[in-house]
Amino acid sequence: MNENVFAASRTEPFTPRTSDESVRRRRRPRVALTAVALTTAILTALPAAVPASAVAASAPPVGTAVSRPVAAPDWSTAVVDSTIARYTPSTIGGWSYPVGLYLYGQYLTYKRTHDPRCLTYIKSYVDRFVKSDGSIDQSFNSLDSVQAGRLLVVLHHETGQDRYRKAAKRIRDRLNTYPRTSDGGFWHADTSSRAHQLWADGVYMVNPFLVEYGKEFGDRAYTDDEAARQLAVYGGHLQVANGLLKHAYDESRTVSWADPQTGLAPEHWCRAVGWYSMAIVDVLDAIPANQTRRPQLLGIFRRLAAGLERYQDPASGRWFQVMDKGDRADNWTETSCSSMFTYALSRGAQQGYLDPHFATVARRGYEGVLARLSVGADGRTNLADITVGTNVGDYAYYIARTRATNDFHGLGAFLIMNEQLRGE
Repeated sequence: MNENVFAASRTEPFTPRTSDESVRRRRRPRVALTAVALTTAILTALPAAVPASAVAASAPPVGTAVSRPVAAPDWSTAVVDSTIARYTPSTIGGWSYPVGLYLYGQYLTYKRTHDPRCLTYIKSYVDRFVKSDGSIDQSFNSLDSVQAGRLLVVLHHETGQDRYRKAAKRIRDRLNTYPRTSDGGFWHADTSSRAHQLWADGVYMVNPFLVEYGKEFGDRAYTDDEAARQLAVYGGHLQVANGLLKHAYDESRTVSWADPQTGLAPEHWCRAVGWYSMAIVDVLDAIPANQTRRPQLLGIFRRLAAGLERYQDPASGRWFQVMDKGDRADNWTETSCSSMFTYALSRGAQQGYLDPHFATVARRGYEGVLARLSVGADGRTNLADITVGTNVGDYAYYIARTRATNDFHGLGAFLIMNEQLRGE
């Protein structure tokens, strides 16, 4: 989490703020008012599905006289505009981590652009689930169900309305009674089929919420320590010698995918590792410099970054669905994890957690992800090759997962990545 992610002032009752700059933008004569329209104008003379990277690389040759440079498209607002056009707050889906991830990315876009539609949309979505008294009709019996709780913290910060504090506190209190492994790691879900299991996915579902809750509500002594503890426990079990993490660990060693000796799942599934990568950056950004677990987390992150560099596809700059088996003909590069790794490496280098050369690794990843973004004949963006929601499995299972376009796992990760790298 960037330290300034909640830097905006509150308004109560809710009235999304419009910055002076956004007013000036609306008053300034323009060919188009949205990034989608701008993108369409740039691509008018090109085929309908032009990769974003082709637009970024379309500058005129050196020595060519031009009257003015063409600004690069704002891909974050283009993706947000396209998604808002496709879904209303009522049709975007239920309370879920993929929608929560996407809407958090939309919030980051709002933080930069101050487009009031973005925040109003998020509030309309959340208010489907949170009543005026702060009650929320969710059981929170899985870590997945916690992730969208970040939006409760966001809305409390932006509006000051106490209903969101009460709803967020319910999640915080639920985590006090949530089942754990013997060394304190949250089970992936409080069900018999997920008992005793740690999935790398889970650290992003819960720990960014914890540190953001602690900052917003003055509970950092507990939440910062708990978030750092979870990352340390998960990393201690899941990270192996090549720096990457296995998808999951079963303390009981009874589930079919678990190695009987180590309890580990057989593969390095890219998005599971991506979730961990983003979570460790967000937590390092939030916890104090003298937090006792910080050196351990930095060691995990640096070993992970070395592994990410080692297994980055040199041809595309992206990462493979099964990360360490890119030489297999049926393996494929996946967009959501590539966005996640790009964000984590860029932020890590920027913050001094990693060696500065990882910014170059991230730049290759960024260009690779942009090559998967195109604009259709309808003027809306399309982000391709995103694996759909995925359980723990073997190589064949991961490779056979559907490669979707505009899946929220990928859209959310893209926005988080793009807001980190777009200005570089």
